[in-house]
Amino acid sequence: MMLYLMDIWDSVRGFMATGGDVLWLVAAVLFLMWVLMLERYWYINLIAPKAHKNIIQAWGNREDSTSWYAHRIREAWVSQAKQDMNARMLIIKTLVATCPMIGLLGTVTGMITVFDVMAVHGTSNARMMAAGISMATMPTMAGMVAALSGVFFSTRLDAKMKISIEKLKDSLPHH
Repeated sequence: MMLYLMDIWDSVRGFMATGGDVLWLVAAVLFLMWVLMLERYWYINLIAPKAHKNIIQAWGNREDSTSWYAHRIREAWVSQAKQDMNARMLIIKTLVATCPMIGLLGTVTGMITVFDVMAVHGTSNARMMAAGISMATMPTMAGMVAALSGVFFSTRLDAKMKISIEKLKDSLPHH
């Protein structure tokens, strides 16, 4: 098992080396993005239902649910629940949008490496130029893959949040 993990780690290090230091930045942004998305999934599936149940129970315990004041309280509770659910979503969406930009940074740094090799060694050293081209394409690909995974799952998160808030609104009748 330990040998298998060491093989995986060597493969990851090899991949990261071909893409340059920018790949580590893509990996860090990807890791942070996924930690935040998993936290939001955890909140939506485990914490929010309990909080919504408490809101529904508090609304059911109110004697007044028809006055203007009661409607404002209802709106405030729903608004607070929505705000709690949307916490950190702006950060997640920003990280998703940042991934391709970091990949493009890798493209630029890789191409600078290629031009540097061309300036020093000319165009005759294809092997050294290939390393720079690899360093230019790997971060771009990684940034796009990271962004695509983030777009897909953050969209799912948004949909789950909207459904949850609508269910909460439907559970708080306003007469």
